[in-house]
Amino acid sequence: MSHHDARIEDRFLTRRELLSRMGNGFAMLGLAGVLGPEALAAAGPKATEAAGKAKLISNAATDPMAPRAPHFPVKAKRVIFLFMNGGPSHVDTFDPKPVLAQYAGKPVPLELKTERKTGNALPSPFKFQKYGQSGTEVSEIFPNVATCVDDMAVIRSMRADVPNHEPSLLLMNCGEARLVRPSLGSWVTYGLGTENQNLPGFIAMCPGGFPIQETQNWQAGFLPGVLAGTYIDPRQTDIEKIVSNIRNHHSTTEEQRVQLDLVQQLNKKHLKNRQADAQLETRIQSFELAYRMQSDATDAFDVDKEPQHIKDMYGPGDYARQCIIARRLAERGVRFIQLYQGAGQPWDHHDDIEVGHRNLAQQCDKPIAALIKDLKQRGMLEETLIIWGGEFGRTPVVELPTPGANAGKQNGRDHNHYGFTMWMAGGGVKGGTVYGATDEFGFAAQENPVHVHDLHATILRLLGFDHTKLTYRYAGRDFRLTDVHGNVVKELIA
Repeated sequence: MSHHDARIEDRFLTRRELLSRMGNGFAMLGLAGVLGPEALAAAGPKATEAAGKAKLISNAATDPMAPRAPHFPVKAKRVIFLFMNGGPSHVDTFDPKPVLAQYAGKPVPLELKTERKTGNALPSPFKFQKYGQSGTEVSEIFPNVATCVDDMAVIRSMRADVPNHEPSLLLMNCGEARLVRPSLGSWVTYGLGTENQNLPGFIAMCPGGFPIQETQNWQAGFLPGVLAGTYIDPRQTDIEKIVSNIRNHHSTTEEQRVQLDLVQQLNKKHLKNRQADAQLETRIQSFELAYRMQSDATDAFDVDKEPQHIKDMYGPGDYARQCIIARRLAERGVRFIQLYQGAGQPWDHHDDIEVGHRNLAQQCDKPIAALIKDLKQRGMLEETLIIWGGEFGRTPVVELPTPGANAGKQNGRDHNHYGFTMWMAGGGVKGGTVYGATDEFGFAAQENPVHVHDLHATILRLLGFDHTKLTYRYAGRDFRLTDVHGNVVKELIA
């Protein structure tokens, strides 16, 4: 006999609940036929219900966006990832190979396993010069970034798994080339939360569209959906185009709050009966974040509020704009900010590499240097980890004419995952460092190879995490960004 007062919500079922229970009932009839009545009775109602549902088990706190302390104290609090999508050539940017000039137009004495047919050595058309007290050599196409080398740790021995854009972007961004896995930004936000509850913890910017693999590059995977990256097109200047539906033109803020409180009350009641459904939790959190973003987002993306001398410091163009936005977001507590050079794979120069690389470098060289110096003058660089690089590098030999790839020209380079360059600055990085090396021709990592998993382990270490212990339980096992791989490169840490 019931000993509590009758409630009206106990007297009826919604249409959705009715269909759901009917569906479960038919499933139970089938299960009973297979197991037999004795086995089904022995299992009990709770076990039977569990057998029919896949339940996500979360290690996250009640609020996945709440700020949290890492495993051990460090200086780095946030990340700005400058993603050069398409695969910039290391031998034309940060890894000089003068021996290529000696072999110009001649075969190199190496066995090269390339994705497409390649030919003789192709020397870099760009001159390299030493910069800073460290004497780090940098290509002429990055004269402004070169002035920051004493704040940078250049890794010249990066390597990935395959020479294809799609799996390599996913490997670099998610730690897994094929299966659906949470992105680096989602893992960082999962571990640290966010310092500003009125803005997303993870923002991805790509002018004019998406990179290859689109939103998979900033997916949350099996982590709470609210940890996924929020896409922004920095070409837009109108806040209502930057963030859809950011303003409500029909209700005041107070009226919206009352409406949202009612909707959230109903949603939470619905959630309680759905055993903490992950998608429903995400929707509830998204509603709340969307409401709070109305004021802070408008301010964060308003570059016009910057003084003219700061705008001049970054220069003109889309990349300069998104670098300024990145700094403004970092100031406001956004945990992970990723900037793509443009839609598709702009650095993918199978031909005309001299023209293509020079043009792209001119777009981002001054803004990147300005970002580093601006953060430094504001006392934020030590708390901000800046990462530069793409999904792989390019071959030191010319790519031979390939239908659909290089228009019959012989002045570009093919994909190369065996060896390439990335660099990091700020955030506890040992500035003025050059780590690892490719062979004398620049084809493969030879000295102190650094796999993408090692890079991820090092990034997490700079943020205060043991990469083997930052885990999330899903589908019966503990997952992590580095899976079962990865070693921290201690030489990169100050």
